[in-house]
Amino acid sequence: MLVEPLVRLACAEDGEGIRSIYNVEVTESTVTFDLVPRSHEEQRAWLAAHSGAHPAVVAADGDDVVGFGSLSPYKDRPAYATTVEDSVYVLRDRRGQGVGRALLDELLRLATSHGFHAVIARIVGDHDASIALHHACGFELVGTEREVGRKFGRWLDVIELQRLL
Repeated sequence: MLVEPLVRLACAEDGEGIRSIYNVEVTESTVTFDLVPRSHEEQRAWLAAHSGAHPAVVAADGDDVVGFGSLSPYKDRPAYATTVEDSVYVLRDRRGQGVGRALLDELLRLATSHGFHAVIARIVGDHDASIALHHACGFELVGTEREVGRKFGRWLDVIELQRLL
């Protein structure tokens, strides 16, 4: 029986676990449009940027990070300040076990407590599991951005979903 992981705010010690999960997706999938794996220094900077109102969270199973998520500013202009974008990543062998749901639930709780009004999810068009997770958490389809990304020789759509808090 799997023990449900503890979801908590990310700390510096989680950096390598987060980086490990993320870099697999950079090099082997289209769920991120990044093309170059994150370095140790870039991971430290990413963690530093994801504190306060725009936190990162991890799902931890003992000392192991099995998933992570974050809230990021949606756009730079001041009128967008009450809107955030979420990201959720789960270790491949822990998918389908509720880790993503636990992370997204915590991000939504934090977004609400930090006074945000809307959460946007931008998901590659063929990532059905992430789209289904967001729908299950109350997100609604806003639209599809056609062929806005290119990776592994393929044009990629982005599905945009939104939840008002």
